[in-house]
Amino acid sequence: MIDQIYNFFSIEMIYIWLNFGVLPFWFMLLFFPQTKICKIFVTSVFPFLVLAIIDLYLIFEISKKGFNFFDIFNLYLNINELLNLFSDNNYIIIFWIHFLAINLFCGSWITKDYQKINMPKSLVFFPIILTYFIGPIGIVVYWFFRIFFSKKIDLYD
Repeated sequence: MIDQIYNFFSIEMIYIWLNFGVLPFWFMLLFFPQTKICKIFVTSVFPFLVLAIIDLYLIFEISKKGFNFFDIFNLYLNINELLNLFSDNNYIIIFWIHFLAINLFCGSWITKDYQKINMPKSLVFFPIILTYFIGPIGIVVYWFFRIFFSKKIDLYD
């Protein structure tokens, strides 16, 4: 039974589960941001705890192969080292988890922030979608909307 579960969670299957698994969180941010369920499951530590557990599992799997984790720091030396690191699917999925987690964190922050300043939900729909696909651009677009809505510039709120 344990072998079947272990074999089921291949890198490809984890990738599919991750991509479909974050969609309910984003749908809640877009359509039900003020519900108690959204506050408990999306804008809390819950999704990041799940992603961290998956990250730890993958790191454990990589360590069983005998990889030297100090070699990871070579990726900062040049782009070829990064490409060498990405030749292994385990590292690609770890970076993908980081991408999903950071974008979800930013989407959660946008949701909390626009609710705090009483901005209309319809105004932040587009920036949240942009944050899902390309995080930094969505945050900047939201920031510009926030400037015009609140009529002040805050660089560090």
